[in-house]
Amino acid sequence: MTDDDFQRTDDRFRNLSSVRGTPGADASAGSAPSSGFDFGFDAPFGRTGTGSSKWARAGAPGVIPMGLADMDLPGPPAVAEALERRARHRAYGYTVCDPAGRTLVADWYRARHGAAVDPDWVLLLPCGPRTALRVLLETVRLRSPVLFPTPEWGGFAQLCRAAGLPYRELPLHLGPDGYRLPHGPLPRPAGAVLLSNPHNPSGTVWPAGAVRGLAARAAESGALLVSDEVHGDLTHPGRTHPVAVATADPAHRHLVVTLNSVGKTFNCSGIPSSFALVPDPGLRARFAEALAGYGLWEGGLLEQTVQRAALREGGPWLDALLAHLATARTRLTDRLGPAVRSAPQASYLLWLDAAALGLPPADARRALLERCGLEASDGADFGPGGRGSLRLNYALPGPVLATVLDRLEHL
Repeated sequence: MTDDDFQRTDDRFRNLSSVRGTPGADASAGSAPSSGFDFGFDAPFGRTGTGSSKWARAGAPGVIPMGLADMDLPGPPAVAEALERRARHRAYGYTVCDPAGRTLVADWYRARHGAAVDPDWVLLLPCGPRTALRVLLETVRLRSPVLFPTPEWGGFAQLCRAAGLPYRELPLHLGPDGYRLPHGPLPRPAGAVLLSNPHNPSGTVWPAGAVRGLAARAAESGALLVSDEVHGDLTHPGRTHPVAVATADPAHRHLVVTLNSVGKTFNCSGIPSSFALVPDPGLRARFAEALAGYGLWEGGLLEQTVQRAALREGGPWLDALLAHLATARTRLTDRLGPAVRSAPQASYLLWLDAAALGLPPADARRALLERCGLEASDGADFGPGGRGSLRLNYALPGPVLATVLDRLEHL
């Protein structure tokens, strides 16, 4: 892609500053308090010239893309300032891992989630969680199928196919109170159980008891439980995120791994990084060795700069973000009512029943795009349990959210 093509990508699809709400509408009406800080979440925010892959999905001028899990909100000032400071020092060579980064992660879990994480469990990785998961699956050299619930983030199935691993999808039960994890013994044989925690696409926060029980059932099958917790820091006010490695019974902890990243939490996924919590020292060593085989070592110049700034100074920004997301969630769920399959308790994802919206289940994404100018994720991308559903991302500035609500009146 040339520089001109890069620029035109965003210019063609417009940016957030060109999307307006209803004339005279108060875009900030109903906004929750933001801990005394104003981070610009209720102001227009443009992405022109940034090569935004989310806005490249829009497909036409005026369309609002709501499919990709990427926030259209300004990131933490602390991260921007840290990157600027580091860039001014013109030494951009190889870096070593800062051991204090492990303690910083452990402190974050203790302060944010009340979870006891040993700094020795932490691996600081210069790659995204998807890459980390792929290498982890190769590290454990699975000979038995991988299990994961459905509907579920499509990346699990994609990674298994890419690695040549058989997999089996376990249907989630949807009741009046939302989704529940499967009960009872797991199918055997099983090599690993993958879980998005909180759930992607519904934003469900799995109860601690359910996570503990799943870890126990995985251990009984000799399977590794891998908990993808990239949305875990985005639990809405009043909710508690169960960190899998801390929630599991100590007797089963050696067969549990948590993957996380500052990317989703602090809206900086364009700088790939992640951290893995691996309590078992033998697995941790093998995982680090496998990563090194791909040229991935702990640490990294930009990755560590972003992680340190986000975890040390990003708390007030995150608190304000969560208040903003909770307000957006309420406004959309009030508008869409029974079409919401499971009321989100975390993150910024809304999981919808296409038929309840008056959309054709087999072609709902196209219908929503044509009727409302809103681009969504097709539920079929989330496995058999997702057919007839749509996923919307509501991490939007106030003016754009107002426009979305107006357009939904066309349903």
